[in-house]
Amino acid sequence: MKPGKVSKVVLAYSGGLDTSVILKWLQDVYGCEVVTFTADIGQGEELAPARRKALKLGIQAKNIFIEDLREEFVRDFVFPMFRANAVYEGEYLLGTSIARPLIAKNMIKVARRTGADAISHGATGKGNDQVRFELGAYALMPDVKIIAPWREWDLLSRDKLLAYARRHGIPVEYKRKQGGAPYSMDANLLHISYEGGVLEDPDYAPEESMWRITVSPEKAPQRPEHVELEYRRGDIVAVNGRKLSPARVLAELNRLGGKHGVGRLDIVENRYVGMKSRGCYETPGGTIMLRAHRAIESITLDREVLALKDDLMPRYARLIYNGYWFSPERRLLQTLIDASQASVNGKVRVKLYKGTVLVTGRKSKDSLFDPRIATFDDDRGAYNQADAAGFIRLNALRLRIAARKGRR
Repeated sequence: MKPGKVSKVVLAYSGGLDTSVILKWLQDVYGCEVVTFTADIGQGEELAPARRKALKLGIQAKNIFIEDLREEFVRDFVFPMFRANAVYEGEYLLGTSIARPLIAKNMIKVARRTGADAISHGATGKGNDQVRFELGAYALMPDVKIIAPWREWDLLSRDKLLAYARRHGIPVEYKRKQGGAPYSMDANLLHISYEGGVLEDPDYAPEESMWRITVSPEKAPQRPEHVELEYRRGDIVAVNGRKLSPARVLAELNRLGGKHGVGRLDIVENRYVGMKSRGCYETPGGTIMLRAHRAIESITLDREVLALKDDLMPRYARLIYNGYWFSPERRLLQTLIDASQASVNGKVRVKLYKGTVLVTGRKSKDSLFDPRIATFDDDRGAYNQADAAGFIRLNALRLRIAARKGRR
């Protein structure tokens, strides 16, 4: 995009080094009015400094938006995703991916409210987040203009960003730990991710001090802790008998899981833009949620419904990872997934112990588990075992025909 074509832009603003430099850069290069948008999605940071910093950089108070989106994040994004048991490439619980459409949605709301014709973000030209932000924005405001500074400027290192900040009097705090590893971190109520720096070597083992919300499994309590989760239509509504809002459910599970060293992950994943990337993640609450949700589904869903959900899950997870939350195909899959959850009600018990989550019980009024039929003892005629012979022979028919033809 050529500078000078924008009148007002909404910037996804954290108050950190990158977005503070972007704010000034937008003013200088595009000469446009800047609106800042800061989302509280449970990243655990004080957001008042972002407001003060925006004011110091000349942003009018009416153009500073700070929104608490924690409940919306969990209720409308995290919970629907966990109804699908979504896992990307077998391991990643999509903590960063699921937050981006929420931020894009609310940036567009602010753009419409303020009459802005553009949005801007601090995602680099190498990562997935640029795709997620922009696909979301275009889906909700087709003619919106996008300014992605990392694809335009030459400030391609932290040292260059700091030098720019000093030249323009931008107040920033950026301290690299002496003797420690520098990481790029992204946090929200679902997880914390760590990337970059020495983690770019996939053979480097991160030091223990990197992890923020989980204790080392070796240092976790010697005694396990039992937790009961109550489900209604596939969502957790209570923890240990205490009714909680969606955001408070996840916060409580993060606390419990983190205490017992649950939810650490170190993987190499395939980015949508084509490269492999190493990332470390802490997702204590999400790890508990996934295990417990599969447990309650195991007794409340039909076998073929479960199989269909498992078949569709990788596609659903890729849609979220790649930024297609607002696509018609994701919405279609969500309708099917949500319909499957009508009977997913009941309670699950899990045991947390030194990094593990073990299901120890599950019960539901909607359970399809029939002990009269499943028992190894006398079932008093509930199940005729002789029926199995015909069932087996019919299923073996094609195998027997092939064998007679000499095929193995």
